[in-house]
Amino acid sequence: MLFSEYAITLIILTTLTGSYLINNIADFLNLGNLNHPLPEEFKDHYNNQKYIESQTYLKANTKFGFITSSVDLAVVLLFWFSGGFQAIDSFVRSFHFNSIITGLFFTGILLTLKLILYLPFTIYATFVIEEKFGFNKTTPILFVTDLMKSIVLSAVLGGLLLSVILGFLEFGGRFAWIMCWTASAVFLLAVQYIVPTWIMPLFNKFSPLEDGPLKEAIINYAESIDFSLSNIFVMDGSKRSSKSNAFFTGFGKNKRIVLFDTLIKEQTIEELVSILAHEMGHFKRKHIVKRMLLGIFQMGFIFYLISLFISHEGLFHAFFMTDVSIYAGLIFFGMLYSPIDLFISIFFQISSRKDEYEADRFAAETIQDTKPLINALKKLAAHNLSNLTPHPFYVFLNYSHPPVLARISTLKAL
Repeated sequence: MLFSEYAITLIILTTLTGSYLINNIADFLNLGNLNHPLPEEFKDHYNNQKYIESQTYLKANTKFGFITSSVDLAVVLLFWFSGGFQAIDSFVRSFHFNSIITGLFFTGILLTLKLILYLPFTIYATFVIEEKFGFNKTTPILFVTDLMKSIVLSAVLGGLLLSVILGFLEFGGRFAWIMCWTASAVFLLAVQYIVPTWIMPLFNKFSPLEDGPLKEAIINYAESIDFSLSNIFVMDGSKRSSKSNAFFTGFGKNKRIVLFDTLIKEQTIEELVSILAHEMGHFKRKHIVKRMLLGIFQMGFIFYLISLFISHEGLFHAFFMTDVSIYAGLIFFGMLYSPIDLFISIFFQISSRKDEYEADRFAAETIQDTKPLINALKKLAAHNLSNLTPHPFYVFLNYSHPPVLARISTLKAL
């Protein structure tokens, strides 16, 4: 026996409460850093009123996050120790479906309950907090439409992958975890192809960048670094939020550079080129491939651990289950895996921040000027009311990008 039910219960309880406490301590420290005055570096982009507004925005989101995480922890513990998992399992088994259909039914009910729980919080965040600070552009109709599309896509794509995994784990024998790993890796690669051309256009309109000085400048820069680029798109991000961004998606012939329409309105041509140079830097420095390979390796590690725990009776007894099943084992393993996931996510955050510095350096060196990217970063931070002085511990836990002041300081050092 790997672990007793009491040991498993203790591990999961410690993880849930420990994660809750650590994240709230990080939030508390982050709020404490707000007593810093407006950084000298940003006095040309922030006035005192806007700086205070950015701090108020952070306080509102932090307070809301504390309420959300507290409700989440209370609901999970109440559901767990009141026998909620056993009640749902008894219900789905009463239909006498095969194990895969029963597993889909069981998982679907849990996800639906989670959706119902979080929906009021999502509505409040969108239509109260984001609205108050002038970011929200989402209409109620658009919100509902997006929700319905997300549910359908999750049911179709998630249901397909889950069915395959359940089937392999049920009937694949000792090499089932390798089959699951292979199927998940293929699924991940396939999604990279279909997301840019099939899924993202379901939510936003992607228009090819019009001919003109901006497109010419982008193409000239791409040619200067030998970057094959035929897909430059403008996304109508303004129909949901006034926040601005740019991103790189897909790979191979399906790779796309995407600019938010709000970004184009705020930045000069030189600044936009510097932002795209940063995104192209991720590709040229092979960050995207590296992250994908790390993700695939992590999946293999997870599926190997699943093969060890999936039918462990102590895992089911810890959740007051009378029957052992592959589908419930996946859910329970996810909770048992949380402490490992916490450490792995911190490693990924550190790696991601390193990649961001490298992409910044690539942009500065290939453009041969740091000023455009520095100005672009300042404008983005000011426009999005970013926190200029996050606490180092909060950055360590949560930031995939370095703080904007650290990025600017590093660029200036070049």
